[in-house]
Amino acid sequence: MISMSVVQDIRRLRMEGESIASIARNAGVSEPTVRKYLKPCDISPSLPVKEKRPSVMDGYATIIDGWLEEDQGNWHKQRHTAKRIWQRLREEHEADVSYNTVQRYVKRWREDHRSPTECFLDQVAIPADMQVDFGQADFYLRDVRARLHYLVCDFPFSNAGLAQVFHGETAECVCEGLLAVFRYVGGVPRRIIFDNATGVGRRVCREIRTSELFGRFAAHFGFDYVFCNPNAGHEKGAVENKVGAIRRELFVPLPRIWNLRTFNEKLPSRCMARSDKPHYAKGESERQLFCEDAFALIDLPAAEFKATSFKRMRADKYGNITLDGRHRYSSAPELGGAELIVGKGAFDVEVYDERGTLIVVHERAWGERPTETVEPASQLPLLCRKPAGWPNSRVRATLPDDLREWMDAMDEEGRRSALRIMRDAAAESGYGPMVAAMERASALGPSPDRASVLLVASGICNGRDVVSYEEKVDLAAYDAAFSVIGGDHGA
Repeated sequence: MISMSVVQDIRRLRMEGESIASIARNAGVSEPTVRKYLKPCDISPSLPVKEKRPSVMDGYATIIDGWLEEDQGNWHKQRHTAKRIWQRLREEHEADVSYNTVQRYVKRWREDHRSPTECFLDQVAIPADMQVDFGQADFYLRDVRARLHYLVCDFPFSNAGLAQVFHGETAECVCEGLLAVFRYVGGVPRRIIFDNATGVGRRVCREIRTSELFGRFAAHFGFDYVFCNPNAGHEKGAVENKVGAIRRELFVPLPRIWNLRTFNEKLPSRCMARSDKPHYAKGESERQLFCEDAFALIDLPAAEFKATSFKRMRADKYGNITLDGRHRYSSAPELGGAELIVGKGAFDVEVYDERGTLIVVHERAWGERPTETVEPASQLPLLCRKPAGWPNSRVRATLPDDLREWMDAMDEEGRRSALRIMRDAAAESGYGPMVAAMERASALGPSPDRASVLLVASGICNGRDVVSYEEKVDLAAYDAAFSVIGGDHGA
């Protein structure tokens, strides 16, 4: 397995017309490897299901990583060699490891942390170049005023700019925003210039460090990228101006948003409508100039990319996991203490079991205030086995008052039966449709009918509300009509 920076070089060189043999020589890999990574494939983050094999180096990995990371700030002639690390391990930690083992570990570490080749900025506006930066603006999100972040992607050649709104400036938000822009314009910019403070990476002197997700994203789509110097906004002046223009023209008065994803789907078209005007310097229409940008774009790869970062985490005894130190998400009570796989996206948090089976998807929480996001349906299977936990359960707390009182009035056996019906209806149609179906059942009698609840919940889930008849339908009038016209109503 080669590093993502090498994969990016292979794809970029091929797009520039280099031969397979030439790419293999320049990248230091074999020709079959070059062909392998030139094939259309999905290199978005995969679920880390396969367990890592135990190694004698596991006990010393943290120590070695610390030495190597500290070296990044030292003069390049005064850094640890593999031999010196081996010597220090033996002298300071009495490590019984061979030099070859340490050498392989250090080699892998340096390959994994290799900096992408630095590109130099120029201020000439070239078609298919794009500058990226974040801005902030206030919105009414579900009637609550909130300050959100919006990603602006500007094409300096045509002066066209597109935006996407997010809760934060993380790598997941940046990749999700870029992905939406790529799909809208139908291609990929050849070079993207980033602000040094964006969530995908950072330029420190001559070294560029990127997040793993962005490294995969850049290699997947094959674009080149550079980072501005710290405190050097003039290096991306076009997008700096676009951030302010979009805020003034599209976000005043304050937009009212109910669903952020839906708002983002419509936002690129609103942004592009701003380009129905002459370019400030070239005289031509910005929309017409953007045709040259679009013509120079790289084709979108056939494989889709999932802008999600995955990590393994251990749930607490209640089956919950905590992200960012303050946002807690539920999985299922029976997974208490289990190792889970958690996927973080710009909008969602996905929770998988250790085999990669999706357990639940939560809306991602943001901000400094601690939050708790619970999926009540996950408690239903355990409640069916332990109905005595009903009074303090999260399921009970989320039900409408009338339905909660109806369930409270049941005896133990009746409540156990009702919980089984709720469990099956929620698993089949979702928690919301199940609650609505149980509300209807509560108005018809002291106990729910399983078939009716499942049918009503399914109808609500599929957008086909089911009509229920509380009274028996009298067909006598139809019988009389048939007898008058001589019909055989008994057939």
